[in-house]
Amino acid sequence: MSVGDNMGNLIDPWASFSLDYDKLVNQFGIGKFSDIINEIKNPQRLMKRGVIFGHREFSEINNLINQNKDFAVVTGMMPSGQMHIGHKMVVDQLKWYQEKGAMLSLPIADLESYAARGMSFEKGREIAVNEYLTNWIALGLDLEKDNVNVYLQSQNKALQDLAFMASSKTNFNQLKSIYGFTPSTNIAHIQAPLVQVADILLPQIEEFGGPKKVVVPVGIDQDPHIRLTRDIAQKLHEDLGLLTPASTYHRFLTGLTGDKMSSSKPSTAIYLNDDTKEAVKKVRSAKTGGRESLKEQQELGGEVDKCVIYEMLLYHFIDDDGELEKIRHECLSGTLRCGDCKVRTAELVEKFMDELKEKQVEAREIAKTLL
Repeated sequence: MSVGDNMGNLIDPWASFSLDYDKLVNQFGIGKFSDIINEIKNPQRLMKRGVIFGHREFSEINNLINQNKDFAVVTGMMPSGQMHIGHKMVVDQLKWYQEKGAMLSLPIADLESYAARGMSFEKGREIAVNEYLTNWIALGLDLEKDNVNVYLQSQNKALQDLAFMASSKTNFNQLKSIYGFTPSTNIAHIQAPLVQVADILLPQIEEFGGPKKVVVPVGIDQDPHIRLTRDIAQKLHEDLGLLTPASTYHRFLTGLTGDKMSSSKPSTAIYLNDDTKEAVKKVRSAKTGGRESLKEQQELGGEVDKCVIYEMLLYHFIDDDGELEKIRHECLSGTLRCGDCKVRTAELVEKFMDELKEKQVEAREIAKTLL
C-alpha cells in the first residue's frame, strides 16, 4: 500500500533507489541507528553494515533485551505474490530477535490483500503457506515456539475488535492525508490500515500478557503508518494502557536490473521458489558497477555502491565483515573484475538455493499446520 503524509510525494521506494537516507532521517525526526550501534551487544549483521539506518525508540528495546524482559516484534506479509530475496532481510532480523527472546507476532494480511488486490481469502491462505511461511521456516525461523503468533487477519476476532477501537481514534481526513484515499476508494480499503494498526498493537492485549514494548522492522516508506499507529496507541493508552511501538528502518534492496525489485517482474528478483539454475542465471545477468572497459575499470576502479552484485553480498551472502571489506577494496582499486565477482556470487547463490530447496520440503509440511 502506498503512503502519503507528504512523504508519498517525497519518496517512492518501488520506483527510485536514489534515496537520501540521511535527509529522510533528519526531515522526519527518525534517530540514526549509527548513534546507538555501540550500545547493542552482538548486533545483527544488517545493523552493523548500515542497512538498518534509522529507528524510533530502539534504545528502549535494547534495554529490554539486556534486562531479559518481555518485548514483541511485529512484521506481516500481504499474500499477493512471490517471496523474493529482498524479503529475506526481514526474516534475518526476526531470527536475531527470536534469539533475544522476543515474542513474534506475524499477521497474514489477507484482509488487506482482499481489499486492495481483490485476492480471495482461499488464495491468500494458499500463498501465505506456500510462499511465505514455508520460506520463513526454511530460512531458519522457528514458528512452532509458544511465543510465536501466526494468524490470518480474517480469522482473528481479537484483532478485529482492536481495529474497531483504533478506528474511533482517527478520522477520514487523517487517513486521506496518509494514504491518499479519495471519495471513490472502497470502504474495505480504508479499513485495512486500521487493521494493520491493530496488528502492531495486538501483542499488548491481555491475551498476550498485557502492555509491552513492540518493535516493527520496516522500510522508510512505512514510517507514516508507524506514526499513525503511535498516535493511536497514545490515544488508547487511557483505555488499554498501550505503549507506543518502536521501529527500525532498513534500506531497500535494488533489483537485479538496477531498477525496483518487484514480485511481478521476474527479471528484477530472485524468487525463493525459483529453480536454482534460474536463480544463478539471473545473477549472471545482473547489473554491476563495472566501467565501460576493462582498462577504465583498472584505472578508475569499479563503482561498488552502484553494483547490484555487491549489494547482494552485503545484504545476504558474505557473513565475514573482513571478507566483504576486501571485496569492496579490490573493486574500488580496479583489481577485481566484475566477471570474477559474478562467478563467485553465482556460486554462493547456487549453494544457498540448493540448501533452501532441501529445507523447503519439511518446512512446507510444518507451514500447513500453522493456519
